[in-house]
Amino acid sequence: MKKVTIVLAMAALTTTILVFSCKNPSADSGTVTLSQDSLVKKGAYLVSVMGCDDCHSNKVMGAQGPELDMANRFGGHLASAQLGPIDKSQLDKGWVLFSMAQTATFGPWGISYAANISSSEHGIGNWTLDQFKLALREGKYKGLKESRPLLPPMPWEGYKNLKDEDLEAIFTYLKSTPPVDNVVPAWVPIAEVK
Repeated sequence: MKKVTIVLAMAALTTTILVFSCKNPSADSGTVTLSQDSLVKKGAYLVSVMGCDDCHSNKVMGAQGPELDMANRFGGHLASAQLGPIDKSQLDKGWVLFSMAQTATFGPWGISYAANISSSEHGIGNWTLDQFKLALREGKYKGLKESRPLLPPMPWEGYKNLKDEDLEAIFTYLKSTPPVDNVVPAWVPIAEVK
């Protein structure tokens, strides 16, 4: 009986040692520290699958239809882009309108323009990670607590549940992109749309 007790005690001790020695050291905090290169790669992947280019990058017409304007990637709605007249009566018919480049949207809120999210000072170049998190988690313009809400079609409500490490990766990647020195036009409230 004494031998069985000793064997069981040794088995329990061995199991305990194995469990604690194999435990991921970052599992307690719930975070994993990635290298700068890994953050950029993960961020590039997330930006791609989340469709950030769809609204934040200008398009040019190519042989197969609209293509990304890589010289202005992540530059938002170009200040030089001219929009045609808007037929406000379309709102009564349930329509929301997008510009050809998909960087400007007209709806019941007015005209919203996709932000410059490149590394430029006119984009997120001067932002902190906390500002970026506030923008995507709470839908705050420029990531400032007292600013206006982000406007449609920015789907921040879907992004608010991203993990801290995902937001850090996206931010790190965007800060690594070439700057696009473009000042995006200001939002036009519906009452001011002509």
